[in-house]
Amino acid sequence: MRLNQVNFSNAKPVDGYGPGFFRIGGAVVTGAVLVSEAGFAPWGGYDDAKALLALAGQIDVILVGTGAEIAPLPADLRRALEEAGLGVEIMNSPAAARTYNVLMAEGRRVAAAMLPV
Repeated sequence: MRLNQVNFSNAKPVDGYGPGFFRIGGAVVTGAVLVSEAGFAPWGGYDDAKALLALAGQIDVILVGTGAEIAPLPADLRRALEEAGLGVEIMNSPAAARTYNVLMAEGRRVAAAMLPV
């Protein structure tokens, strides 16, 4: 089996997660998190549309991790993101973390906003 080193450019990968936290590039972030090539920061959850909308023009798709289970995104938030030209994919947070890492390693313009499990 051949192993290749993954290059995340300036982005930090999601190294892990657990009850109430995420580990991004070795740093532990408690609570919800927003991660992109620009870095990572705590995220205010569904009420914090401003942080997500600030990524318009910088990314093509935002992965929204809804915690341990898949849950619908509030309609007004989804509408605002789509009107800003952001693609939105909803999945549970573990899947969002894995998908973010894969897409970032491929050089895609992606971000992940994730609620803790």
